[in-house]
Amino acid sequence: MNENLQPSEQEPARRRVWPVGIRALRHRNYRLFFAGQLISVLGTWMQSVAQAWLVYRLTGSVLLLGLVGFADKIPIFVLGLAGGVVADRFDRHRVVITTQTLSMLQALALWMLVASGHATVERIFILATMSGIINAFDLPGRQSFIASMVAQDDLPNALALNSSVFNAARIMGPAIAGIVVAGIGEGPCFLVNAISYVAVIGCLAMMRFTKRPGRAEVASTFQYLARGLRFVWTTPPVRALLALLGLVSILGMPHVVLMPIFAEDILHSGARGLGTLMGCTGIGAFAGAAALARRASVKGLGRVTASASIGFGLALAAFSFSSSFVLSCLILVVVGFAMITQAAATNLLIQSFCPDELRGRVMSIYTIMLVGMAPFGSLMAGALAHTVGARITVATGGVLCAIAGGVFASGIPRMRRFVQYRIPESPVK
Repeated sequence: MNENLQPSEQEPARRRVWPVGIRALRHRNYRLFFAGQLISVLGTWMQSVAQAWLVYRLTGSVLLLGLVGFADKIPIFVLGLAGGVVADRFDRHRVVITTQTLSMLQALALWMLVASGHATVERIFILATMSGIINAFDLPGRQSFIASMVAQDDLPNALALNSSVFNAARIMGPAIAGIVVAGIGEGPCFLVNAISYVAVIGCLAMMRFTKRPGRAEVASTFQYLARGLRFVWTTPPVRALLALLGLVSILGMPHVVLMPIFAEDILHSGARGLGTLMGCTGIGAFAGAAALARRASVKGLGRVTASASIGFGLALAAFSFSSSFVLSCLILVVVGFAMITQAAATNLLIQSFCPDELRGRVMSIYTIMLVGMAPFGSLMAGALAHTVGARITVATGGVLCAIAGGVFASGIPRMRRFVQYRIPESPVK
């Protein structure tokens, strides 16, 4: 049982029988976290869609759309490792409360900027950079914090449920944002996001933990960081999983940045169409996360990761050549399913290998691969789409993702032998 759970909640957690798909909810702290996330991530997705549409409306520039996406994610690449060190050296509960509060203030500032009529692409660029800096510390802290709320055998389910919440909001958030933006503008989406953080901060404040065990002292911050990097580099399955995640992130994820172009110029569906397209991605992503939540163990997830990467790439290539709005929506359901399956399965596998004292640092590398590499993809996608068009850009990235998934699949037998002989206690076989 996790040492951070209070004795008063351990006994009820053991006695109560919960369905396998939601078994992590037997822990009070995780129930609070789950409830807060249900509300908060809805606002996050609304802001994401509204910000992309606002930039495209103000500039009409594919390149600037990619640059703002770059500004929103590049701080995670630069500061992600520092975020991991902070998550392992300080109380993760307090770290997450701090970052969520700062995110609320950032959303509020964006709303005030739009409401006052002073929104410019330069100011949006600055606020997007601020959001990226906050997320560089929030994402590793939040990912590693989940392990403090549940028993070890419930961790895979907790992580999968967290992905389910995020992607359920992806279904509703973009659709709501599309309606709001088309009707009254982008500003209300930013205000809703700012207000939504009140729920998650309140739930975090209600949690109760015993004192965290002390961390071993090291000679320097560099040495402390080096331990996490050494674990990743000397554990081939973790290294291969992170490499595949980084490649998919830089080659395939930028399709989200280019989505306004598909909605407006290719499918001629406007802001509401943009919300619908992203909502369809969310439907598939939610289904993928829910399927993972029902798994009793992480066995066999290596093959699932490879298949999802290949499927994601092929579906993305098919989407790039679709001229039908309905067909594009159907394909994006597959894209979303494969995308979240690959990312979430990677998360589950890595956290199954990772010792708790290294969790923050290892998850910071996961965050860099998943989110921090995306700005380079966004920048390249924006520049390439400006030259050869959005269709060819997305299709090329999809094909390369499928190839990367095939290469990873060919190495699964070697990784399985490493797990069997070097990490015999691992649940991954």
